[in-house]
Amino acid sequence: MKKILCLLLAAMLCLALTACGTSTTDNNAQKSFVVATDKGFSPFEFEDENGNIVGIDMDILKAVAEDQGFTYELQYIGWDAAIAACQAGQADGMIAGASITDERKESGWIFSDGYYDATQGMAVAANSDIAGFEDLKGKKVAVKNGTMSNEYAESLKDEYGFEVVTFSTSPDMYQAVTGGQADACFDDTPILKYNIKIGELEMKFVEGTENEPAQYGLAIFDANNQELVDLFNAGLKNIKANGKYDEIINNYLG
Repeated sequence: MKKILCLLLAAMLCLALTACGTSTTDNNAQKSFVVATDKGFSPFEFEDENGNIVGIDMDILKAVAEDQGFTYELQYIGWDAAIAACQAGQADGMIAGASITDERKESGWIFSDGYYDATQGMAVAANSDIAGFEDLKGKKVAVKNGTMSNEYAESLKDEYGFEVVTFSTSPDMYQAVTGGQADACFDDTPILKYNIKIGELEMKFVEGTENEPAQYGLAIFDANNQELVDLFNAGLKNIKANGKYDEIINNYLG
């Protein structure tokens, strides 16, 4: 009788441990987040010809989510709107080519590990004779509001005597240059070079105008969402180790 009782207790213990293990796995699989992103920031996030939101950031987020077993709802709403959504609690985090800086950290941004190194630089219309910062005196330079490129232009405007004009989206900024309303624009170097290369922008990149590189990171604005950062960091480490990260980067930037 005692032997039978021991066997029954052992079986019940195994069932309990199995249930606990299953519950933990299910909880991880059911984790879901709302992630906001920029618009028209190719090759990191953009809408393809079929209306799908694609790009380096999108592929990295997808690969990390698959690796870590969480799901997410994507908000494709633009840079300013993505920040506002996170700050208002309408999104858990954002992935939008956001440069990791001390200034942003001090103002409340909480970043993941860096997933891409990028500089900012200058581009001009394809037929422009502007060859460097020295040629910008008295001219207008377009930037996207609240970005590292915005800060970079502001840091140079007094020295070189140009006016900074801000726009809410990258397409509007580019249109200002190609349409003649602005003489140049500052943006992230890989963005400018990629879009010029594929023929999306009738502009040319001005070599030698780059600043020091900074890393992009996924960002949150509420410490209660730290789990998203932790999962992203763990997944990023794994996809770098298994080669998926390099596959994603090479697919867009070769």
